[in-house]
Amino acid sequence: MHRLGLALLVALSCATTLFGSPQTAPWGDPDLQGTWSNQTPTPVERPEALAGKSTLTEEEAAEFEKTSLDRLLTTFAKEVPVSGELNGIWLETATGKVPPGRSTSLIVEPLDGRIPFTPEGRKRWEAVPKIGQPLKANVPADRTEAERCLTTEGLLIPNPFYNNVFEIVQAPGYVAIVTEMMHETRIIPLDRRPHVGAGVRMWIGDSRGWWEGETLVVETTNFNDRKRFRGATEGLHTLERFTRLDDETIEYRLTVTDPATFSQSWTLVNGLHRAGGDLYEVGCHEGNIGLRGILAGARAQERQ
Repeated sequence: MHRLGLALLVALSCATTLFGSPQTAPWGDPDLQGTWSNQTPTPVERPEALAGKSTLTEEEAAEFEKTSLDRLLTTFAKEVPVSGELNGIWLETATGKVPPGRSTSLIVEPLDGRIPFTPEGRKRWEAVPKIGQPLKANVPADRTEAERCLTTEGLLIPNPFYNNVFEIVQAPGYVAIVTEMMHETRIIPLDRRPHVGAGVRMWIGDSRGWWEGETLVVETTNFNDRKRFRGATEGLHTLERFTRLDDETIEYRLTVTDPATFSQSWTLVNGLHRAGGDLYEVGCHEGNIGLRGILAGARAQERQ
């Protein structure tokens, strides 16, 4: 993390300690502070088997949560060679909650629950390396950004496996969101300042926020052309909305726009559930030792 960002995060943390964490912060903003998890068994897109079924009943949702770990392990067994290392201790799937409204997909717009790719956008997304797929291992750049410890998919799209905790810290005029995976930090000013210049491009983009009643709205632009979020280009524009529903839940609504990749904007809704405890850094694989092992393993397979 950049030293200036780290210093500001420390200052925000001190403000949390001094002011406490009531429903409304001492300076008047709604209080979203704390550690939260967006772990969910609900897929981003609606499965074909559930086409035409937009919501679950309460009973179906309870069963869906209960059986989420077994479904994930079954999927792994079909797609990825494993030897017992995947279990309920390592995977956090069993702790996930279905989103508010019990949708059968996180995407609620369009109504079919599917990402509305353009032909070019779908081609780009299908070409993006994904964990779990057979990938080349000739050079580090052949592997995913996550395997190279560079960045995650970003925003608050849940990982189906683990590390879906993040922390929200507030102080007058700022909100900071720290993700568990890769320990990326977004420091979001709330004073309506303009975005940075178009020539400045970043992995996590440039975020600006404001309050609309009880809802925190965060607009993010200036992504780089290597982010490849769902195949998007550097023209990616996102709008996030955080609304506190009760002491234990925040509704998270994300709207994604990129005309070069999607035929229309699409919206995802999930619940953020209070995680409790502290946020610990995910060190990834220190010094890229794991990546060296991946490349060495590929060379060993070639020799065989």
